[in-house]
Amino acid sequence: MAPSPTTAPILFDRALLRARQDRARRLGAATFLLDRVTEDMEERLQAVTREFSDAVEIWTPGELLRKSVADRFKSIARIEPDETEALRLAPKSLDLAVSALAFQFVNDLPGVLAQVRRALRPDGLLLAAMIGGDTLTELRQAFAQAEAEREGGVSPRVAPFADLRDVGTLLQRAGFALPVTDVDRVVVRYDSAFALMADLKQMGATNILIERRRAPTRRATLLRMAQIYSERFADPDGRIRATFDIIWLSGWAPHVSQQQPLKPGSAKASLAEAVKNLPSKGE
Repeated sequence: MAPSPTTAPILFDRALLRARQDRARRLGAATFLLDRVTEDMEERLQAVTREFSDAVEIWTPGELLRKSVADRFKSIARIEPDETEALRLAPKSLDLAVSALAFQFVNDLPGVLAQVRRALRPDGLLLAAMIGGDTLTELRQAFAQAEAEREGGVSPRVAPFADLRDVGTLLQRAGFALPVTDVDRVVVRYDSAFALMADLKQMGATNILIERRRAPTRRATLLRMAQIYSERFADPDGRIRATFDIIWLSGWAPHVSQQQPLKPGSAKASLAEAVKNLPSKGE
């Protein structure tokens, strides 16, 4: 059974997330990752032969994704982010649920996946992309070393991200059939760590951890972080690298038409027989 929102650890300040995403839209959001995911989402949906009627888009920043796929469905609703993470979707009311670059900021991802699973009709599909894996590992390492040197301790700077195996396990726990996960690694180059941090601000993706440090970062710490970043993660031309791992996840609401795993003992040939009949070396 998926954890309830009352028992899941609260890692993210989702009210702050919404405020920062709203600010990013007003200032002119940096959308290069969302653009990439939206294009990939369209291609992945086109590869699915099943026809979808009623769809929902969950928490994706902005309107880009919904507008790009809207003409494929009879209806596509949008769920705005809120602090409760309650989707309020009727059971078996949807054929498709999509989400782009939102699930990484969820406190109770198992609970959210379970809600989506209940809302899908049999043979309905969840297709989502979220930030995960080694995203911003360079920034995390540079900040940790700079704070250890300048301040004698390390504060939470970059959110903990799920890895590929974790996400696949959560899909299975939520009751999805035929779960699939894969990673699209994007390496972006910047003139400096400060240029990267400016982009993160324009994405509305700066630190929203509940346990984040509230006091402003010391100037000396920031300068040392940028120096470490440049020393450890720069290319020969002096530009630094920033890693973004986009985890794609998909799963289907179970249906009798789907391929089923073999029952134990139903194989027509045993492994022992197969091994016995292998040719030996030299044959």
